[in-house]
Order: sequence, then structure tokens, then C-alpha cells
Amino acid sequence: MSAPIVELRGIMFAYDTERVVLNNLSLAISPGERIGMRGANGSGKTTLLHLMVGLVTPTAGEILCFDAPRRSEADFLDVRRRVGLLFQDSDDQLFCPTVGEDVAFGPLNLGVTRDEARRRTLAALEAVGLRGYEDRITYKLSGGEKRLAALATVLAMEPDVLLLDEPLTGLDEEHEQRVVAILDSLPQAMLIVSHDKTFLSRIASRQVELKQGCIR
Repeated sequence: MSAPIVELRGIMFAYDTERVVLNNLSLAISPGERIGMRGANGSGKTTLLHLMVGLVTPTAGEILCFDAPRRSEADFLDVRRRVGLLFQDSDDQLFCPTVGEDVAFGPLNLGVTRDEARRRTLAALEAVGLRGYEDRITYKLSGGEKRLAALATVLAMEPDVLLLDEPLTGLDEEHEQRVVAILDSLPQAMLIVSHDKTFLSRIASRQVELKQGCIR
């Protein structure tokens, strides 16, 4: 069996002394694996995703990504180039004036040429059904369109791992099916947070539950 590309060992996390969110949690993601994660609201699912890319810091435990321990902000710079995080709130992901600028931002930040960034932008927008939206004003999009644009920003980075926080939020049935088909066709390892058991049953190779701070 392949070595994990992302692994959490004995992770502890608390926002304060009275609220322990993650309690000795361990989880490993192998290449090509799709893990579906369920859990009650407030159980720590989003916190777990943020830990994996260094947006928050565990109070104890170890995070390993791509065979290296990750502790400092500098350690996670490389991780964020290779792990794509879809935020639960699309407005946290979209901050440029137009859709095209939002989707191109990540590739340009990686140092690719403008031609390559445009190729990735158009391919990602085509994949999510938003080709032709390049010049649309981001804040004027509907909630579902914002969700698709946010997913396009992640896909344009061409990451090795996808962390998806409620990817179907705000989508109508047609666009839900499009997103499911997109994800089903991708080779990347994934950790997918969703309350939709039917969706997870279709897309995930295995499912876990985050309950009382632990994976079950």
C-alpha cells in the first residue's frame, strides 16, 4: 500500500480550555483515495481541513504532508501549492473583481506564465460550466455560481490533493450533477466534507465520521 501523502497523528486542538475540538485525532490520506467525512455541525470538520494547510495550528500532535513534517508557516507554503482547499463559504475564496481574475490568481501566484494561467482558467471554468464568465463581476454572481467559481479556483491550481468543504452547497440539481461528475473524473486524492450521505456514497472510496473530536 502506498505511503500516505497527508497524515495527521495524535492531533489535539482547542479554541479555549473549555472547548476541545479535536482530541487525539489521527487520519491518513493515500494517493488517489477519496475519503468522505461526516459529522455534526460544530464537530470540527472545517477546523480539520484548515489544520491540513496550516491555517490554524494544533495544540499537540504531528502533521505530515508529502513525507515531511509541517510545523511552521514556511513549512506550509509548499503544502498550499499542492493541496487545494475549497472553503465552506465561497466569499472567503473569491476576492478579485472578475471571475477570470479570481481563477487565474492561484496559477499566477505559482509563477506560471500568463498564457498558462489563461489556459488553466479557461479549462477550469469549462469544467464547472462557467466558460464565458471570465469577465463577470464576482460579487454579482448567484450563490450557486459563486460555488462553481470557487471550485474553479481550486481546480486551476492543479493540486495533488483536494480538501472540499461542503462542495454542493447552494447548487441546483443540474450543477450538483456536474460537480459530482467532475469530482468522479479527477485522479487527485480527496477529503470531502458533506452532510449528503448519497453524495458521499457515490464519490468516496471510504467514509469516516468526526465525533467527539475523533475519527470513527
